[in-house]
Amino acid sequence: MGIEIIMKIELFKVSLKKRFPLAISRGVHGDTNNVFVKLTKEGITGWGESAPGKNENAATPEDVIAEINRLIDSNISSLSHYEIVCRARELKIAPCAFAAVDIALWDWKAKKAKMPLYQLLGYPKPTAPTSLTIGINPPKVVEERVPLLLEGTGVQSLKIKLGAPEGLDADRAMFEQVIKSTQNYDVKIRVDANGGWTLNQALEMIPWLVERKVDYVEQPLKEGDEANLPELFSKTVLPIYVDESCRSAQDIPKWAHAVHGVNMKLMKCGGISGALEIIATAKAFGLKTMIGCMSESSIAIAASAALSGVLDHVDLDAHYNLNPDPATGAPMVNGITMPTENIGHGGVLKPEFYAAASS
Repeated sequence: MGIEIIMKIELFKVSLKKRFPLAISRGVHGDTNNVFVKLTKEGITGWGESAPGKNENAATPEDVIAEINRLIDSNISSLSHYEIVCRARELKIAPCAFAAVDIALWDWKAKKAKMPLYQLLGYPKPTAPTSLTIGINPPKVVEERVPLLLEGTGVQSLKIKLGAPEGLDADRAMFEQVIKSTQNYDVKIRVDANGGWTLNQALEMIPWLVERKVDYVEQPLKEGDEANLPELFSKTVLPIYVDESCRSAQDIPKWAHAVHGVNMKLMKCGGISGALEIIATAKAFGLKTMIGCMSESSIAIAASAALSGVLDHVDLDAHYNLNPDPATGAPMVNGITMPTENIGHGGVLKPEFYAAASS
């Protein structure tokens, strides 16, 4: 008698080519190789995606594949979705690797229910426009980049990466060019320092940014320097969001008294299941919420977009910087990264990108 295959998981490594490399306080991020999960059960296929990350404990696609195979080898085929989440945590599977499996499971679940994922979750469609990101660059590059991002695109907000290794003068020079280059556009400006400032630098920069009508600042202090958040929080009138300092719902109680909100990313928290825990915990502490992304295609972005209708701020723009995007499923509609009405999360890897790929 043959062995019945209850759940089949296939893995594909796909290269993601960027239009513009992204420079942040910790370095420059260029083209990447992501791992895509095709999960088939009962004739229904769910898609997931992993963007490898050193800080997420799987720095390469090979690491991600090894982590997913470690989970598969623990005999998860007959387990429920909840049990698979628990198993992944017991095995300490890298969150960016498990995110791909979890996204695929939610996609499968919504397809089985014949519903768009955002509806299955009981969430509305998003109304918050997504920010498009400008990395750390010389003013001349900013001058060239802004029209490319804004002219005729419907983009309504920009996130500016600061925390330049060259210091605050470089940050100010770049940001002044942002203000100058956007003066003829109706856009909101947000700032992400990616932990590039010391406490004293943050205390100096934030009032300067307030004068220039910035909406909020994300991760002003580096991960590991959270002891200084209470002092910064007590002296700032600009909302502070933590990103690298909030990897899972368990981190929120530690910093809730010293921040205004938290930024979740599916690759940090282990997928949609982890994000739902962050949303619930943040709201219990009265915090604002936002969602961001790593180097992701439309599959992971579509999964995030399904959550974004209950969030305060949205940074789901990585797929707009791909040339080409190997997937479909997360279009921009009037500046909003919008989930589709297709069943599931709506993201699908284009056949030409996985037909020849090996697992």
